[in-house]
Amino acid sequence: MNKTTSGWINGFLGVLIFSGSLPATRLAVMDFDPLFLTVCRAAIAGVLGGVLLLIFKQQRPLRSDIVPLLLVALCVVVGFPLLTALALQYVTSAHAIIYIGLLPLSTAIFGVLRGGERPRPAFWILSVLGSSLVAGFALTQGAASSPVGDALMLASIIVCGYGYAEGAMLSRRLGGWQVISWALVLSLPVLSLLSFYYMPVSWTGISGSALWSLAYVSLFSMLIGFVFWYRGLAQGGIAAVGQLQLLQPFFGLLLSALVLHESIGWPIFIVNIGVVLCVTIARRFASK
Repeated sequence: MNKTTSGWINGFLGVLIFSGSLPATRLAVMDFDPLFLTVCRAAIAGVLGGVLLLIFKQQRPLRSDIVPLLLVALCVVVGFPLLTALALQYVTSAHAIIYIGLLPLSTAIFGVLRGGERPRPAFWILSVLGSSLVAGFALTQGAASSPVGDALMLASIIVCGYGYAEGAMLSRRLGGWQVISWALVLSLPVLSLLSFYYMPVSWTGISGSALWSLAYVSLFSMLIGFVFWYRGLAQGGIAAVGQLQLLQPFFGLLLSALVLHESIGWPIFIVNIGVVLCVTIARRFASK
């Protein structure tokens, strides 16, 4: 198996795992404060990541890696989870998932700025067209949407795209699971203190579904998914493999319907089909 194929397989597995993040977060914020959910999920993942680093006796990152790792932590450990958790207090997970369609473009832009990649002009035309479909759909929702929720989701996409690109660059040298593990470990002291500070006064009213959702976003969304995702981006290219995120809305919408029983109208699927077609073609022009 060549490096590019391996990158696409790892990237797909990462996207598949991430697809459950927004539905799980939607369930969790029904009983947990968004701030507690954000710091607790990262603290749990940080402990597990630290254990993995010790078991496999990984070397410490270089001093020059500390700032990039902290930026990764700020973006994907805290920024994206917190912004999406706050957004899901205003919009449904089905609506929030639509914004994931903007992630490939965001990731590709930062792949150019931070990773030095140079996609061809046709790639940008098709990627912008796909993202425009997503943005246009969000704007047509009117009363069904929330300006606050939409703004928070848009901010989360920008933050996440940067975190993906920064982490992918580090993964080329440190390895995929090592990057997210070190980012989690570096932020663990602060996250642990905040977890205790925002911890619910009583756990008696916390539903089982909220607890299972917390477990999912802690183990899979915050750690295991990044193991595959960062490896995929590093092997197959940030701009190219980043386009796989267009599959995430499909998987996420399906989970929202099955788990949360949210109503999913046919316009959502038409938008997603159009976006996936645009980005599938754009993938052929991801590199010169």
